[in-house]
Amino acid sequence: MRHRRKVPKLSMTADRRRSVLHGQAKALIVHGKVDTTPPRAKATQAVVERLVTWARQGDQAARRRAFAVLQDKQATDKLFGEIGPKYKDREGGYTRILKLGPRRGDAAEEARLTWV
Repeated sequence: MRHRRKVPKLSMTADRRRSVLHGQAKALIVHGKVDTTPPRAKATQAVVERLVTWARQGDQAARRRAFAVLQDKQATDKLFGEIGPKYKDREGGYTRILKLGPRRGDAAEEARLTWV
């Protein structure tokens, strides 16, 4: 049963889904945008919002939690050095999802996840 489950399964096992979402979160932090399907963008948005909230706290425990998700020192440093202070006064809603239309290869709907 899926009682109180907020993230869709995305037709993946839990460990694969976690890996994909954490990889997309890292790509958003490093590159500033991610082009993907709307359900994946929405699921990634929840991961990124939590990471930015930790970065706003800025303490050592939050940095360790973020590193456990990102598994990349440079991405963690960028998150806590640039992105966290940028959104210090914002209570939430750090990202936005823009619909791009169908993808050229398989005509799947595409969306872009970017910072606000």
